[in-house]
Amino acid sequence: MSRRVKLPGASELFRSTGPETAADRRSGEPPTGPRAVDDPDRTLRAASPPTPTRPEVAPPADGPGAVTGGSGRVRHEEKITVYVSREELLAIEQARLRLRGELGLAVDRGRLVRAAMALALADLDSAGGDGELVRRLTAS
Repeated sequence: MSRRVKLPGASELFRSTGPETAADRRSGEPPTGPRAVDDPDRTLRAASPPTPTRPEVAPPADGPGAVTGGSGRVRHEEKITVYVSREELLAIEQARLRLRGELGLAVDRGRLVRAAMALALADLDSAGGDGELVRRLTAS
């Protein structure tokens, strides 16, 4: 028995995460060219209907166009970094745990922050300079 470690090949390490083409599905062969790497979820994606895209910030659960079901997780293409104090991070975590414990909403910090950002932007749109967002920003 050999003690040599078997490593994955380059096609397994550098596989594409992009969508496949219809020709890839019809031929049953791996794609060629820059997309020549295999996608392990290709069979699963081909067998299941495409998942509808959801808005980055879901509307309120009781309002028109409310999104129901699913985990609420959405792939986001853009990223920002926000620095918060220890107390602010603790408050976010406590809010997240309270939402989970009392209301049964399992949300991550990112989703919680995006929902709060949506509320702040809606306040700015509806109330303008008289809104809570402007009041808090001018007070600090």
